[in-house]
Amino acid sequence: MSFGVLSLLPPLLAILLALATRNVIPALFCGVWLGATMLAGYNPAAGFYNSFSDFIVPSIGDEWNATVLIYCGLFGVLISILQRTGGAHAIARAISRKVASARGAQGATLGLGMLIFFEDYFNALTVGSVMRPITDRMQVSREKLAYIVDSTSAPMCLLGPVSTWVVFVMGLIGTQLTTMGASGSEYLLYLSTIPLNFYAWLALGMIFFIVITQWDFGPMARAERRARETGKLMEDGAKPPSDTEAMALAAPTDTAKKRNMLVPIAVLLVMIPPLFLWTGDYPNNDLVTAVGNADGGKSILIATMVAVIVGLSMGIGQRLFDFREAMDIVVEGIKSMTLVYIILALAWSIGSVTSELGTADYLVTLTQANIPVSLVPVLLFLIAAVVAFTTGTSYGTFAIMIPIAMPVAAAMDMPMALAIASVLSGGIFGDHCSPISDTTILSSAGSSCDHIDHVRTQLPYALTAGIAGIVAFFVAGITATVWVGALSGVATMLIIALILRRVWQPVSKQQAQTS
Repeated sequence: MSFGVLSLLPPLLAILLALATRNVIPALFCGVWLGATMLAGYNPAAGFYNSFSDFIVPSIGDEWNATVLIYCGLFGVLISILQRTGGAHAIARAISRKVASARGAQGATLGLGMLIFFEDYFNALTVGSVMRPITDRMQVSREKLAYIVDSTSAPMCLLGPVSTWVVFVMGLIGTQLTTMGASGSEYLLYLSTIPLNFYAWLALGMIFFIVITQWDFGPMARAERRARETGKLMEDGAKPPSDTEAMALAAPTDTAKKRNMLVPIAVLLVMIPPLFLWTGDYPNNDLVTAVGNADGGKSILIATMVAVIVGLSMGIGQRLFDFREAMDIVVEGIKSMTLVYIILALAWSIGSVTSELGTADYLVTLTQANIPVSLVPVLLFLIAAVVAFTTGTSYGTFAIMIPIAMPVAAAMDMPMALAIASVLSGGIFGDHCSPISDTTILSSAGSSCDHIDHVRTQLPYALTAGIAGIVAFFVAGITATVWVGALSGVATMLIIALILRRVWQPVSKQQAQTS
């Protein structure tokens, strides 16, 4: 049965409810329920039952999906171990001894944020809380600290080789590949999106540019001038959120060691390549064939498990916790990923629903008739940005948009990686601009910065990188050349930043008195 334009209703309902309620879980479930109801002859009771029997439960029981859920849980355990053993705090202490200027403090914050690429919440809370005493000493405004923390955490999670975001996105990609009957490694496909994730690169480039040149503009320039001229790190009347959650992460500073973070992460990264070869049946297959046939999910699962064992062993060996406490850490780590489990299960389910309704086929027909292929990346970027901005969640945006973007890309013969990267970039961009984003809120908390002041000062920088990202995707779509799109994005970002630096500067007290 062909549903035609009606096949758009389930994902459209999910998007509209997510925008209205700012909660992606009930929005996704309602989308699944509506789709199942349509497939059950528009019987809502049968649709409710079928939502679980035909879509949600089978999605959880699928071998690949179960693997994703397990290594999401293991990643939660690894993050809990790294929090408890305090390696990030030890690294920050070592950095602080070499910082002698405001520029150095900002650069050190950026460096630590790039090092913690494996989890955005851990990044946002840890970097802000451990670097704040250093930036305060160097009279860096809290707004600037929050901007560096926030604009580093999410991009790094999608530009690194492995993170909680990576396993989440891999789960969505792997399911869609299976649904479309496509072959290939979901991990290799994810890796191919990294150079195309233009907004993530541009957001990081923007931070580097601002930190090196100190050419702030707009509200951020005013905040930095206030901090340098008056010593006030926040606006009068600012209400920084409580950062007790961030402070709870701190391990005893006299026992925390840098290797407590570096060793488990090194084990994780070093083990992935040989596991790829092993799961790809090397040396029976040649190197290229083995990598192409590798089981990315199983490889990361095993590598993460070994990293967890190493991290727990180090903590017990240093007497930071005993065996019973170690088991409590494991349980808490698994529980910390509960929302991810639910969102993934519902995302897989709505992907199955839209597949049976023929949503992607209808969108392809509609798009081919009305929209040039070269404009599809920009369109995906903008839609993802709007969804992320209004819902405050990149995870939910990816869950809604990737099952739509991949079939459209396949049918329109455009690079799959470019379509996925457009969604990933749009999700991060909307997240950076949104005052209700979870990572934005946590960055304010970790940096002890008034939340509205953080959003207000970060917005011009995020919009600069976002406009440059639109140009990059537009040029890449037209030329089908990555480096041309990237260069056009960088050029656009620098031009906008230089113009705003010249025309959007605050007036100092001395200038005001002489004018």
